[in-house]
Amino acid sequence: MVGGGGGDSRWISTAASIWIQASSGASYTFGIYSSTLKSSQSYSQSTLDTVSVFKDIGANAGIISGLLYSHVVRPRKTIGGDGGGGGIDGPWVVHLAGALQFFLGYFMMWASVVGVVSPPPVWLMCFYMWVAAHAQTFLNTANVVSGVHNFRRYSGTIVGIMKGFLGLSGAILIQVYYTTLKDRADSFILLLAVLPALVAISLMLLVRIFDDADTPHDKKHLNRFSAVALAIAGYLMALIILENVLTMPLWSRIVTFAMLLGMLLGPLGVAVKAIGGEENEGISETLLVRDADSEAHRDDQTSSSGSHDMNLPQAMRTWEFWLLFIAMVCGLGSGLATINNISQIGESLGYDTVEINTLVSLLSIWNFLGRFGAGFISDILLFRSGITRPFLMAVILLAMSVGHTIIASGFPGNLYIGSTLVGVCYGGLWSLMPTITSEIFGVGHMGTLFNTIAVGSPVGSYILSVKVIGYIYDQQASGDDNSCSGTKCFMLSFFILSSVAFFGFLVVIVLFFRTRSFYKLLLNRRSNQS
Repeated sequence: MVGGGGGDSRWISTAASIWIQASSGASYTFGIYSSTLKSSQSYSQSTLDTVSVFKDIGANAGIISGLLYSHVVRPRKTIGGDGGGGGIDGPWVVHLAGALQFFLGYFMMWASVVGVVSPPPVWLMCFYMWVAAHAQTFLNTANVVSGVHNFRRYSGTIVGIMKGFLGLSGAILIQVYYTTLKDRADSFILLLAVLPALVAISLMLLVRIFDDADTPHDKKHLNRFSAVALAIAGYLMALIILENVLTMPLWSRIVTFAMLLGMLLGPLGVAVKAIGGEENEGISETLLVRDADSEAHRDDQTSSSGSHDMNLPQAMRTWEFWLLFIAMVCGLGSGLATINNISQIGESLGYDTVEINTLVSLLSIWNFLGRFGAGFISDILLFRSGITRPFLMAVILLAMSVGHTIIASGFPGNLYIGSTLVGVCYGGLWSLMPTITSEIFGVGHMGTLFNTIAVGSPVGSYILSVKVIGYIYDQQASGDDNSCSGTKCFMLSFFILSSVAFFGFLVVIVLFFRTRSFYKLLLNRRSNQS
């Protein structure tokens, strides 16, 4: 062991974070129970969209979680072997706060849906939804920021892994639903109250930070985590397609779910291998690399404005902060509006329940691929080809605009193609934004900063979901059930979303030009230190 055991626990910490991420993406399963929520509470489409917007606000406006993390997390240096394992105080507090909110929010929603309590007024249901979704930001902040601290040299890769498993968690939770609660969407809400909270509480003490703990073999082990993630994503995709063409009996669902659980043990195997590898490394070699990386990290965290580890008020005085924020309003807002309305879009176009649930599950896969791929690929493009992350973000926003246009077109199969593009791009933005934030403004207040920028997601989603999609849908709806059928229900809405995403593309082009000199300096420093 090196540095008082810091390296060993660092890999166990990563595995624990992955498991928490893989169970905490309940907000991505809204399409499974949204129809039950709508019918049980007699909501119109606009009202349902209003409730879903509070889900978006809770899941994406994580400023409180960032502030809590910055307050309670106090790293202790591992170099020199302090005998205490190089741990830190605090991350478990953030996890615990998230777990409690998960249970309270979803439990009260379940009680309202099944009639344990009287149907609440809309504002109270919105509050329950906000609490339930807000829990996700606490778990995500604790895992992502701790990962960046532990693997500063490969921030894009570790953010991609953490964000990727969060995106994948929607499909994992839906498999739990299919296996244990098929066609019982109300009981699924109760499961969302219990399962993520239980996983977080069970593993939260394992998630810790080890400053200056880099070793020469980090990338190799991180790639193994990435391989596990890709294998699980591929398995889930095959399973989802199989479910769409075959009627699977219960015994086969149990078998396939058991295989999924076995694959989810993969991160533990990677952690064990990483620990064994570090025990065989030369201590002097590892410490030299740590010293070099620590110096590189100090240099790399210099912002484009010449500051170091900016806090929120300092960052908000820069153009870069607001360009990122506007881009997230356009990109994440339009992507989230699509995800929230995917069930209703499918119903209007004549998709059956199985096809709609398949679309919801596949969106989790595309979300994962975007999150994982953008983080992994952006590290390669940046350090091998000099292609900066803002440029990649611009390409993603342009592709998202194309995806919205495809959904608007209404041709046969358009929803599969369009939702694939939008899902991948949405996930990619979630991976790139925190990484760009840490590079431009430093990691000292990363949790607070990227969660503040992420507020752009619910802001954009509210405008586009309620004021655009919901309003136009209700104008076209008819009948006692306020339903609408045909391409007319969403065509205009998605042409508007396409225009919004294209505007985000133009905004990020400006960010790209403003940060070119910063990234050139960053690459030169990396080159001189390699």
